Amino acid sequence: MRLLIALQYYLPHRTGYTLHVRRVAEALATRGHAVTVLTARHLPSLPAREQIAGVEVVRLAAPVRISRGAVMPTYLWHAWRLAAAADTIWLSSPLLETALWGMIAKARRKRLVITHHGDLHLPGGLFDRFIEWFTYRNYRIGASLADAIVGYSADYAAHSPYLLPYGDKTTIISPPISMPPPNPEGTAVWRTRLAAQGGPIIGFAGRFVQEKRPDLLLRAALALRHRYPGLRVAFVGESRISYEDMWQRCSSLVAEIGDNAAFLGMIDDPQALADFYAACDVLALPSESECFALVQAEAMLCGTPVVASDIPGCRVPVHVTGMGRLFACGDAGALAAALDEVLAAPAQFHKPHEHIATTFALANTIDAYEAVLVAKP
Repeated sequence: MRLLIALQYYLPHRTGYTLHVRRVAEALATRGHAVTVLTARHLPSLPAREQIAGVEVVRLAAPVRISRGAVMPTYLWHAWRLAAAADTIWLSSPLLETALWGMIAKARRKRLVITHHGDLHLPGGLFDRFIEWFTYRNYRIGASLADAIVGYSADYAAHSPYLLPYGDKTTIISPPISMPPPNPEGTAVWRTRLAAQGGPIIGFAGRFVQEKRPDLLLRAALALRHRYPGLRVAFVGESRISYEDMWQRCSSLVAEIGDNAAFLGMIDDPQALADFYAACDVLALPSESECFALVQAEAMLCGTPVVASDIPGCRVPVHVTGMGRLFACGDAGALAAALDEVLAAPAQFHKPHEHIATTFALANTIDAYEAVLVAKP
């Protein structure tokens, strides 16, 4: 199979959806498929073309940014040219060019598959509402022309206005989870660094943005300080996001929590991230919008239970493993209570590694993707 993948950002950009696409792309390349990625050249220092782990990456200049999106002036020409050599086109939505790809696939008579990585939710304002509206209309055109659509879970698909109208062509495939075993020495280093006063350590892995609700975690941590004087909340990920002001809006909370919080930035090395997860007593995922969150499964593979929002998609990893607790979305008090429950009796929430590894088996995900992407005769 000759596979063309279209998405806004690829390596070295690191988010859940880029990791998702990377893992599938590299696994398919290993299986002998020819894989090409068309994406934005989001950093000027990046080469316009390179091969990464058997995947051909084509990056286009993106001089204009609209919110999270990148506008690439030469996109249409490259998309049309690369589509000619492909058997299947695989999109990651939300994507500004979804409708365009639908029309290209139809004109080129190529198989079109869309993986939906979550409904678009922007912080607020008329311009953000316009972007949401425009992106959704583009998606509807592309989805109507797609041969197949992939959703992360049946739970999310049943509640998503993007996926619900296309249930007849939607396939559920669990996201690709890959995490090395924690290294005891590395884990000990993180414990020493973050829990000098004994802990516990509450982890957070993600962007410091509105939809991830880091403010809820800060409020919950403040409520728990009296019960756990040595408590530390460790934030991994970008904290100052150019297209949002969440960090500025949380400045008073950050000042109030002081040394009980640590902001570690990005951890790109998988082994260091595994060691970090293992050092945490619990991982918090207080998102108000989330279709799965790979970080939940990654933490569980490292032996760390999760407290997550009880919303469609986000609740699935805790439901299928029993390795954590859910709380009412948006309620800082409920988040604090759920974290307290896990911290007070951690043994109740630990599950055998074999159970977690089987539940999130990477090979099963790649098999399912290979089946849906290969063009039917």
